[in-house]
Amino acid sequence: MFYVYIIQSITSNNWYYSFTSDIEQRLEAHNIGLNKSTANKGPWSYIFKRPFATKSEARKFEIYLKKTRNKTYIRTQFREFFLR
Repeated sequence: MFYVYIIQSITSNNWYYSFTSDIEQRLEAHNIGLNKSTANKGPWSYIFKRPFATKSEARKFEIYLKKTRNKTYIRTQFREFFLR
């Protein structure tokens, strides 16, 4: 199982989009600075998780979200996957 996720910075409210097969470990990696793109910009928390059966499906959806970048549209279209 793969997950596309969105994390939000608690301090700046910025969003970061990605995918993973280990959802618990991934957030920890973001929060301790192992990801160059999110280091020193957190703490981070999950606001969105969507499961996919394959890595290919997850990657395609991640790219779609990154191209869209419209937070209002994403929240409206995919509201069932938002955690808050």
